[in-house]
Amino acid sequence: MATLLRSVLLRSPDVVSVQAFLADSLVASGDIAGGLTLFSEMMARYPRERASLCEHISLSLLEAGYAYEASQILFLWLKDGETTAALLNNMGCALERLGRSTEAIPWYEKALTVAPEDPTIRFGYAMTLLKAGNLREGFARYVERAPLTDGQTGWFMSLPRLRHGDDVAGKKVILYQEQGLGDTIQFIRSVPYLQAQGAEVTIAVPWGLVRLLAQSFPDVSVRSIVEFGQEDGYSYAAPIPDLPFIAGVMSESDIPAPIPYLRADADDVARFAAMLPARRPRIGLVWAGDRRVKSEHVAADKRRSTTLAEMGAALCPVDATLVNLQFGLPRAEIEAWQGQSLFDPMGDVRDMADTAALMESLDLLISVDTSPVHLAGAIGLPVWLVNRWDACWRWGDEGDNSPWYPRTRVFRAREKSFAPVLREVGEALHTWVEAWKAG
Repeated sequence: MATLLRSVLLRSPDVVSVQAFLADSLVASGDIAGGLTLFSEMMARYPRERASLCEHISLSLLEAGYAYEASQILFLWLKDGETTAALLNNMGCALERLGRSTEAIPWYEKALTVAPEDPTIRFGYAMTLLKAGNLREGFARYVERAPLTDGQTGWFMSLPRLRHGDDVAGKKVILYQEQGLGDTIQFIRSVPYLQAQGAEVTIAVPWGLVRLLAQSFPDVSVRSIVEFGQEDGYSYAAPIPDLPFIAGVMSESDIPAPIPYLRADADDVARFAAMLPARRPRIGLVWAGDRRVKSEHVAADKRRSTTLAEMGAALCPVDATLVNLQFGLPRAEIEAWQGQSLFDPMGDVRDMADTAALMESLDLLISVDTSPVHLAGAIGLPVWLVNRWDACWRWGDEGDNSPWYPRTRVFRAREKSFAPVLREVGEALHTWVEAWKAG
């Protein structure tokens, strides 16, 4: 990208937007000094563009994982410089990522006074309210978003969007996949609420979730979202992450509590149990999220993921059986792993139902913030979440537990590197293993 932008600048050297995108690309690629030097030169050269350039600088630093540095630049600028909705939004985002969500809220509110209909600001405000623990207002604003389906559309999205208080007695409702698999697993627990209201529920999800949800909700029709052809008779549809708002989750005490709410098939459980080494305790490991394509998702994935080498060095050696639950491209890291033996059954895992069955024979899952955390939490397996420094809203700003998954322990990184928090996990793991064996 930088090479292409430099080529453009050779022909049109004074185009501010291209120079800013070049600086952005340098920061994103890790050349922080190079990118900021270019930004500094532009601030001096184009004084009328300084507010716009400050927007670029702060956003570039945010996406590269330098939220504190972004916040300091924004604090200085906003004392005397021109105020824009984007600058106010970036300040709110920086504080939220730093685990200061309560402080971030007024900045989002100021941004909304400037640009009340801006969808990015509205969504960031909703997420920050949720992270700060204000579920009542947070979920009410969260459902104002346009569904984030990565361009995937379905005929059912033209149906009226289900809201809290709608009369669903005797009516057919479609709940469909939106955002990640973890979101679906986290929020699908509210399906019994709709059933209790008399709704006939159909769930449309990726094929990897179909069997698991069909096993867990036998009175519900579960369909592959890709193969779900148009049908008549439905009154409402809703993206699955709308369910907390629909079900009236206003505070942590309203979160549906029954765990497990997802269930593995008994034959699948037996099949994986026979496959696993006999030595216990058995500890599952996941060190990375799935690889994504969109730039904002790639940046977030880099912040939440570590490597097998880094996680393994912090945890091993440990007197336990290590079991791989890593999926996707990062699973290939096992080939280069030379540490403690890591049993890898993932070649026999077809879908999330199989993953749940495999988890039933484990004693603990240690994972970064990705869908296996939600799956383990939903079936009641103890989970240690190795959480990134800019934690997702659902894990809050602080604390070592989760109201969504009572058997989850949260280990929080306080800096970009996972090394310190992984050392903390490693020390806790050895204590846990000793207690497990003694008990």
